[in-house]
Amino acid sequence: MDKNILGLLRLRIKRGINLAVRDYVTSDPYIVVTMGRHRLKTRVIKKNLNPEWNEELTLSMTDINEPILLNVYDKDHITHDDPMGDAVVDIKPYVECLKLAAELEKLPDGCALKKVQPSRNNCLATESCCTWHEGKIIQDMRLKLRNVECGEVVVQIEWIDVPGSKGLANVQV
Repeated sequence: MDKNILGLLRLRIKRGINLAVRDYVTSDPYIVVTMGRHRLKTRVIKKNLNPEWNEELTLSMTDINEPILLNVYDKDHITHDDPMGDAVVDIKPYVECLKLAAELEKLPDGCALKKVQPSRNNCLATESCCTWHEGKIIQDMRLKLRNVECGEVVVQIEWIDVPGSKGLANVQV
């Protein structure tokens, strides 16, 4: 195991909302998640501007300041795939909640721990909550795509501790 690993971040790529048209009246969207040298990809959903991926992608985290970029593309068979926008996942508010986790075990399921408001510094389309759920902290996000005329992506993040890893105890947020 990489001694620099802090833990794993599970991204649940849930769905797209009102994505941009790139093929006459529709698109064949998929998402590429990039963080440093890591690159993960969802499957292509054919002819759908409101795709349901419901896929889990897992990143090995070595630096919480490393940007996590989501790029949405339209799959083309003849030419290059067309960009359909991008968004950055800001995990710093989520990591702040994780650092409080030791005190949370008595909280009721569904309890909101932190609310993050949309701002110029993030890609949130609506308020996002870090929530205590079944003994874990999750954050649901609705991200507004940049560099495109329309579209949003709904994702959820969840931290997974890895035995023997550095963990988040000494990480500055």
